[in-house]
Amino acid sequence: MKVMVVDDEQDVQFLFEQKFRRELKQNQISLFFILSAEEALEKIQSQSQLIKCLSLILADINMPGMNGLELLKIIKENFPHLKVFIITAYDDEYNFSIAKKYGADEYITKPIEFDKLKKKILNL
Repeated sequence: MKVMVVDDEQDVQFLFEQKFRRELKQNQISLFFILSAEEALEKIQSQSQLIKCLSLILADINMPGMNGLELLKIIKENFPHLKVFIITAYDDEYNFSIAKKYGADEYITKPIEFDKLKKKILNL
């Protein structure tokens, strides 16, 4: 299972690699990290092979430039089969309702409960 993590915070990569250490080692999951919504969208649109093997996108809401909600909307309009989980540090009703309206498959608040996230990912 290939998972794209879109977050402008570089330390997120280390955190995810630590939390998914066993799953990565057992080849249950493959993670790759993108630092902006624009870069993620460019990769998705330009690499048709990526679309075929990508199982999930985890996108932070708050990023400079295009935010995670804008990315979600574009992805769901153009690639509705892709699963997108939105991650946010702010648990507010407005962002939640926008995420649901745009088609988010999950809405996850920080701090991330990695055991729950693992179960959701591995049950896709």
